[in-house]
Amino acid sequence: MHITPLEQSHLNLFANRPQPKKKRKSRTAFTNHQIFELEKRFLYQKYLSPSDRDEIAAALGLSNAQQTPIRSNPQVITWFQNRRAKLKRDMEELKKDVETVKVLSAHKTFLENVNDMNILKKKIMHDDGGSPQK
Repeated sequence: MHITPLEQSHLNLFANRPQPKKKRKSRTAFTNHQIFELEKRFLYQKYLSPSDRDEIAAALGLSNAQQTPIRSNPQVITWFQNRRAKLKRDMEELKKDVETVKVLSAHKTFLENVNDMNILKKKIMHDDGGSPQK
């Protein structure tokens, strides 16, 4: 098999790529109990102080590994950040649903009014012997 100079240059691009410097931390698999306790805390406290994070991490047996002086308990920090983002998405979806219901309700009211007018029109025509009033 013959490789053209262009193909060789493309291969060189991939061969010369720098290797990733830092390996990503593996995803934390929270237990059902940990999620329940985190959700319970989130109900009344959307943001945590460093001491609150330490307290929750200790109570739930979350590792203190990967801590830096600036970020204690990154698992708790990340869980709360993700949960706030989910709450925001859920609230935006709920607002859209409310707007949709308002629009549908307005359409339904309009159609009911049109229907009421048609019933009234038929009644007037029936009472007048079939000719619409002017």
